[in-house]
Amino acid sequence: MNLTERAAGRIRELIEGNDKNLIGVRVGVKNAGCAGMAYTLDPVEAPNKADDKVSEHGVDVYVDPKAVLFLLGSTMDYEQSKLRSGFIFNNPNEVSSCGCGESVLLKPAEAATT
Repeated sequence: MNLTERAAGRIRELIEGNDKNLIGVRVGVKNAGCAGMAYTLDPVEAPNKADDKVSEHGVDVYVDPKAVLFLLGSTMDYEQSKLRSGFIFNNPNEVSSCGCGESVLLKPAEAATT
């Protein structure tokens, strides 16, 4: 997984603007919505040894081990418009999404063969 500079900037704002001593954010997926899954984003105060750690543009993002295969090859970005703002994922494992944009259908990335 990769981060854009916009996503890193917003993560930095969330960390610096929090009363807790945060070290980053954790990205995952959960069963939700009409398409089947939704991305999750949670504050991280202490690292979880099982998480994969992505360090880019001066911030740390921890990837929940249950989400790794769904997020391989993804790019996390941050979007702000007149109507909405939030993190978005450009994910090659995304098969479809619901009309409201709250959930997605994800397939696990295929393991590389040698």
